Amino acid sequence: MPLNDLDERIVHALAEDARRSYADIGQEVGLSAPAVKRRVDRLRSEGAITGFTVRVDPAALGWQTEGFIEIFCRRKTSPDDIRRGLARYPEVASASTVTGEADALVQVFAGDMRHFEHVLERIAGEPFVERTRSVLVLSPLLRRFSSGAPG
Repeated sequence: MPLNDLDERIVHALAEDARRSYADIGQEVGLSAPAVKRRVDRLRSEGAITGFTVRVDPAALGWQTEGFIEIFCRRKTSPDDIRRGLARYPEVASASTVTGEADALVQVFAGDMRHFEHVLERIAGEPFVERTRSVLVLSPLLRRFSSGAPG
């Protein structure tokens, strides 16, 4: 469902700070607070906005180590098999099927290097996994959380 320019600007404003008031967003996009609320309600009912959440610095929760694991799967492994297998790991922040050599790319947060190694070993031992390749993040350079096309 394509968003019009006003809807997209409202979504970007909410993605930056979902606690902003409708009046504040309305001032930014040129609408009244009730008009913004109506649009947000419509976007929620249409499924364009799926919810509101909080972003937490992983380090604040004790997750000091971040890495990515490429998963190379055995034949006839479906994306649902991968998703189900990885959903059990609280350390997995995101997982996606990808193009290229690997079948999936998994973002993992761990308390320390030993914890990351333990998670890597557990994932490598999943029945659908043939092999893995991992990299550790030294410094995150840029993270964007807003939705929609860059504005």
